[in-house]
Amino acid sequence: MPRMLDVSEDVRAEIGDEEADRLLAGENAPGSYDCTSCRTPGDSEQERTSTVLFVGEETAVLAFAHASCIPSQVVQVSEEQLKGAVRSITGEAPSQAAAPTAGATHGYPAPHADPVGQPTAPEPAVLGVTSGLVLIGEELHPALVVEPTGPIARPGMVGGGDDFLPLLIEQGFLPVSAVNEVPPTLHGWSVLLAMGQLHAVLQPGNPGGGPIAWWQAHQPLQVTDGWRVAANKSHRVLVFAAPVGSIGQQPREDLLRDALDKAAANGRLVAAAMPLAGT
Repeated sequence: MPRMLDVSEDVRAEIGDEEADRLLAGENAPGSYDCTSCRTPGDSEQERTSTVLFVGEETAVLAFAHASCIPSQVVQVSEEQLKGAVRSITGEAPSQAAAPTAGATHGYPAPHADPVGQPTAPEPAVLGVTSGLVLIGEELHPALVVEPTGPIARPGMVGGGDDFLPLLIEQGFLPVSAVNEVPPTLHGWSVLLAMGQLHAVLQPGNPGGGPIAWWQAHQPLQVTDGWRVAANKSHRVLVFAAPVGSIGQQPREDLLRDALDKAAANGRLVAAAMPLAGT
């Protein structure tokens, strides 16, 4: 039976016309599915459904989503991220996955290509990422708070000092003196939420190339249902960043907000809004 599928030109180019036509004819497409964005059931026989192709270095996974959640598209991910996505699809729990809490935290060494450079300490920089909802005005916004475990030096510099915030400001993040308004969107950057889990913060790559990971999770990071719903509603995530020792690991969102307010008041906080990439 034909399916109500949307297959973008990018997805068709990756899977080929023959496979795309089989999907549209209902030969290889499931009737019911769990939306890769909102994680609620969908039915491609009854409602518009997007095909979302996750492409790694060696393999690719085709997933499905409500067309009202996200459009059909190709999402470039690392091979490890793709394995995590497959585990999510098949129901296999990834090892050492972070538990869903009000402020879930996960760290990953900063990639060599990232704009924040290398740490002044001998150990590789680890960017700790905490998810939480931040109240601005009368609205709760999905947010990520990024704090490295050590000072970050400008690439090529040797010695002490911490250039984490200046480097991010050069990339377009704005200093925050008070957490009372939504920061402007930082174009070219995005947050990858796939299979209902946080995978990466993406930054612009080389001219003519696709985005690259500024931060990515060892294993997909669980977020709360409230955070995911808010992100899918606004299609935007607020990203706050502070130098080491400014925020700390806060177990509750009210404590996280207090830490953000203190960092802002001390001139140790930058922020940007980023669209969701993929799901």
